[in-house]
Amino acid sequence: MDIYKELNIKTIINAQSWVTKLGGSIMSTEVLDAMNKASSAFVNVEELHEKCSEQIANLCDSESALITSGCASAIVLMSAAVICAKDESFIDEIPNLAIRPEILIDSSQRNHYDSTLEMTGAKLIEYKSADDIRKKVTEESVAIAFVEAPFIGLGLGINETVKIANEFDLPVIVDASARIPPVDNIFKFINAGASMVAYSGGKGIRGPQNTGFILGKKSYLDLAKRNLICFSDSKAKIGRSMKVSKECLVGLVVALRLFLDIDQQEIWVKWEEKAKFIVDELSHIEGLDVKLEDDRVNREGPQAVIYFNDNWRGLSSKQIRSILQSGDPPIYVGLGGHEDEINLAMTNIQEGQEIIIAEKLKDILIK
Repeated sequence: MDIYKELNIKTIINAQSWVTKLGGSIMSTEVLDAMNKASSAFVNVEELHEKCSEQIANLCDSESALITSGCASAIVLMSAAVICAKDESFIDEIPNLAIRPEILIDSSQRNHYDSTLEMTGAKLIEYKSADDIRKKVTEESVAIAFVEAPFIGLGLGINETVKIANEFDLPVIVDASARIPPVDNIFKFINAGASMVAYSGGKGIRGPQNTGFILGKKSYLDLAKRNLICFSDSKAKIGRSMKVSKECLVGLVVALRLFLDIDQQEIWVKWEEKAKFIVDELSHIEGLDVKLEDDRVNREGPQAVIYFNDNWRGLSSKQIRSILQSGDPPIYVGLGGHEDEINLAMTNIQEGQEIIIAEKLKDILIK
């Protein structure tokens, strides 16, 4: 940790989860070693990109795959691919298109990353029901977007969304950035018939934080690739600023292979044990309802969740977060979900840090 001391930066305890703001995940020694070895020589990066993406496809039992520079860039490239599927000449015009292509999205799934779909020049069209989709599909429609993330509406669900999309021969593109683990989610959306699915490589997979990948149909992935890898083209495409280094290409492949080989249920149980420890330590405090929650939809792994009852007379959740973040070490916790709450994710809690969290919270909450 000397590097951070030299920069006068405090290291933190991350109970907020795999958020980019806090650095994603901690990579394993095996991943770091592989990245270090990859940095020791020059290669044809286009060939390496192809080979590494093929390995991702094989590991995930997908027709094709493409490694990207984070999940946000994966979403941009999915948007570009469905636009170019309508007319390949658009590849040199994106994002300055004369007529804006339309991507339909459930109104309950609008979110922070909408702009990544729109960076290509696409326009988002909201719908509220299956019948609403049928009314809003036009000549300019190029895809239906589906988002699965904590505290975002499930909309019609992936199966029904694909079913309706098939009526109009439209691809379904999925943002599933933080849905791994569980492992089943690697296959869930493709098996349901989605054309492309985007994941983060730097969250649960614990690969390089600035990686992501797309799984899906080769015809669409080939178009996404053309929008990304354009070294020899006369004009750079929209993905040119989203390059992936040789080190990150290799690192993601190694991280995914390790992720699939490790007993994920064993890791889940360890998260549950840490969350339960915090719950047990705090559950006696009057005015609080402290629960262990693991609904696998809105919670990224087992979490300790602190709810404030009507008879709570202590500090507000905002004040508690502020004290935690200003401490030594700083502790970052979840920003809430169902209501005014403090949720603590165990995904990045190192051994023994749950004890530090519980003791600090008792100091703040018991007055």
